[in-house]
Amino acid sequence: MGLEEKLPSGVLLTTVEKVVNWTRKSSVWGATFGLACCAIEMMAAGGPHYDLGRWGMEVFRASPRQADLMIVAGRVSQKMAPVLRQIYDQMAEPRWVLSMGVCASSGGMFNNYAIVQGVDHIVPVDMYLPGCPPRPEMLIDAILKLREKIMHEPLGAGGRKMLAARQARGDVPVVPYGSMPSSYREDKARAAEWEKAVREGREEQLRIENWMAAQAHMRDNAR
Repeated sequence: MGLEEKLPSGVLLTTVEKVVNWTRKSSVWGATFGLACCAIEMMAAGGPHYDLGRWGMEVFRASPRQADLMIVAGRVSQKMAPVLRQIYDQMAEPRWVLSMGVCASSGGMFNNYAIVQGVDHIVPVDMYLPGCPPRPEMLIDAILKLREKIMHEPLGAGGRKMLAARQARGDVPVVPYGSMPSSYREDKARAAEWEKAVREGREEQLRIENWMAAQAHMRDNAR
């Protein structure tokens, strides 16, 4: 009753790029790297209540050479910046960076000379996660969106050239991979609704309308 039951004659056709990206996104190992209070939420996400092991990333590696995801959890001081960059340089390729919390993303409330005003001044960032601090559920959501981006990354120089050619032609998805909210991504009807809103430039209005409809629905039930 597994996957083989759904395959015609037991044959599955795919591409090397999709298989490689599937293996990469299914075994993302984070570096053991916490800087401030956001790290407490990151530890909670790895604990049994939230269980990051459901997505194959229960192991936070002590060595950057065995990790491919850096979660920058907390503010980055000027003294920590070169250390962070060194750890990033030691990580295995391909590697990804998730900026967790407002302090890592923009300096947050620490608008002073001692704190780097955004970790993207030090390393390239693949996913930004707002909040102060973001809850474990928000971190898991950001990781799932990052997995979606990984699944559609080009493989090798030839893949990057093909992607650049598609972008030049405008042959790209309406909603960039990893940017659709989770509450819309899992439902085809809601995903189509979100794509239409993106085309019309009214994503935030759609959020507000759906929130207001949900509130009215709850009030009706209360009666």
